[in-house]
Amino acid sequence: MSSAYDLDQVRHANATGRVPVVFVHDPWLLAESWEPWAEVFGQAGFVPVIPAWPAAAGEAVGHFAGLVGGLARRPCVVGHAAGGLVAQVLAGLGLVRACVAVSPAPFRGALTYGRFRHAVANAVGEEEARRLYDRYAVPAGEAADPWSVDGTSPDRGPLLLVAGEMDRVVPWAAAHDSYLCQARNEHHLTEIVELPGRGHSMTVDNGWREVCGTALTFIQRFVEP
Repeated sequence: MSSAYDLDQVRHANATGRVPVVFVHDPWLLAESWEPWAEVFGQAGFVPVIPAWPAAAGEAVGHFAGLVGGLARRPCVVGHAAGGLVAQVLAGLGLVRACVAVSPAPFRGALTYGRFRHAVANAVGEEEARRLYDRYAVPAGEAADPWSVDGTSPDRGPLLLVAGEMDRVVPWAAAHDSYLCQARNEHHLTEIVELPGRGHSMTVDNGWREVCGTALTFIQRFVEP
């Protein structure tokens, strides 16, 4: 259930008539961490919406989908870490115009060979790693998984994945695996960029303006406020 503050933001966005940008933070940060970004996007003509996560993290997709559904104009969405995963789920559901996922958490139930090789079977040879993956790994989760990402949806919209060169939480290999899944979309552009010298805190640390500018520039290519 959305908070009164979140609903107030939705009502305000609808009253402006402008295109909203919904910012989805990672649960280890506060929603207020997006406030500098909200100011930049607001100055560019968009109306920012920065909702909080629900008390039960497992209800996040339904929570954010419901909030987005209350907006009069289909929004763009920017997410970080687990919020980047939620953003991609919302995009796959056809609920947003454009999506930017910064240091996106890996898809649940989608253990690709690249991720398996990098994180699990990194101490063995290529041949053994492939054999172990083919024999034991579960490459896809349950179809009913609410966190599943439909990267091939014709309604997904353009999508940008942003990785940090120094990110140890979501390293390049993990972000690139997400890109490979999304790049199968034949209907919309999928891009990935690696920002040099940036780590997992890049949405809030002293380099946030570069990351914010990268996201804003991408969205402006496809959406007018």
